[in-house]
Amino acid sequence: MGLGTNSGADTGTEVPGLAGAPLLGSLFDLKSDSLGTYLRAQHRHGDLVRITAGPPGMRAELYCVFSPAGAQQVLATDAARFRKDNHFYQEVRESFGNGLLTSQDEDYLRQRRLVQPLFTRRRVDGYAEAIAAETRSVITAWDEAPGGVVDVSDEMTHLALRAVARILFGTDVEATADVVAECFPVITDYVLRRGYSPANVPRNWPTPGNRRAAAAMDELYGVCDTIIAQRRRTPGTGTGSAPAAAAAAAGQDLLSLLAAARSSDDGEFDATELRDQVLIFLLAGHETTATSLCFALHLLSRHPDEQDRAREEISRVLGDRTPGAADLDRLPYLTQVLKEAMRLYPAAPVIGRKAVAATRIGEYTVPAGADVIVAPWVTHRHPAYWPDPDRFDPERFTPEAEAGRPRYAWFPFGGGPRACIGQHFSMLESVIALAMILRAYTFEAVDTEIPVGAGITLRTNGPARCRIRRLAGQATAPPGPRCPDMGMRAGQSR
Repeated sequence: MGLGTNSGADTGTEVPGLAGAPLLGSLFDLKSDSLGTYLRAQHRHGDLVRITAGPPGMRAELYCVFSPAGAQQVLATDAARFRKDNHFYQEVRESFGNGLLTSQDEDYLRQRRLVQPLFTRRRVDGYAEAIAAETRSVITAWDEAPGGVVDVSDEMTHLALRAVARILFGTDVEATADVVAECFPVITDYVLRRGYSPANVPRNWPTPGNRRAAAAMDELYGVCDTIIAQRRRTPGTGTGSAPAAAAAAAGQDLLSLLAAARSSDDGEFDATELRDQVLIFLLAGHETTATSLCFALHLLSRHPDEQDRAREEISRVLGDRTPGAADLDRLPYLTQVLKEAMRLYPAAPVIGRKAVAATRIGEYTVPAGADVIVAPWVTHRHPAYWPDPDRFDPERFTPEAEAGRPRYAWFPFGGGPRACIGQHFSMLESVIALAMILRAYTFEAVDTEIPVGAGITLRTNGPARCRIRRLAGQATAPPGPRCPDMGMRAGQSR
């Protein structure tokens, strides 16, 4: 079944539904394995499937769009008909603020205009040194790994968090990284529980879950607010001290640049808006990159030939020098490895929207008010575009292969007017970190299968351990700034 790009209010043919239990529909299937449920729905019924879940009176209906053309329609060509008005985004908004990820309409457009100049390729390339310093710290710590085994899920989460916190907060990274690492899991788990529940008690009721989440939010907000207030008070870093371009030239952190961002039409961010942007950048900026790095290392640890080929390219291009932004284009095979890892394990496996108008998609009509999802997890495995879809094959991302596929056959960063503003930053960090790590160590999988689930981002539901061996000639590098607990964190999961 092909999905076109027609829009209209006619009813069309009834959307096929996935069979579920008589009373609760697919509720338990979605709770136990939502990603597997979406795959089964596509395999059985095609590229647009209706899934019902919950008891009568509280039943939810999901309209699941799985083809590249359908994803393009929802995210790009008909984006105005599909908004971030669903229950899940509201829970994210109430916990992490009204930043770029969650804002809409004029709020979003104003924020995007103010933030966009800070995420040009040239500006982002200036973060390469900070990324390399944090990666060097991880490499040094791994020399002391007990038994020569590391959990790449935990380690890449901490690396990505440290990198984005350093870029956001500069010298205040030590005051923030530990608080974020402690508070984020509490808040994200709280959002997930409420976001996927058909009914919730009010947030101000003194339940244990509400109290734990409120305490974590208070601590996280307090740290951010303190640093933001300091930026506004300190000459040379606060609002009004310098235009954004001059601030960047002075080497200021991203928070200082955000505080300096202004225009005659859009004004500037107030303290609450700054905090909202910071929280969203922390959330999206570390979890997505950590997922890509984790699974790139996991996949390479199971495919030694591809690991050797990537390492040969790294050695030939870099030698012993530290990689920089200019090396992204010089490491095409390593980039193909990352893209294939993001195909199989997209950090945003499911993207939700609310249909605000009845919209024709192919031969079917999605009604106004419907909850709609597009699922990179499924589209990235669509057999019409990905032969043997579960096989790891970086050759899928040669320029010739990419040119032969629809634009939305691969969309790990979303698409359309709400495409991720930080996608170049994520690729920069991933390529630099992966190049440095593979040059220092070989990897062999201890855990050959890693259970995953859909949270706010893709999350591992078990360890992702690899046995590492320091390569001959790769002496321990001088350590960069590092978190006191950076190293082996057995038993944690994201």
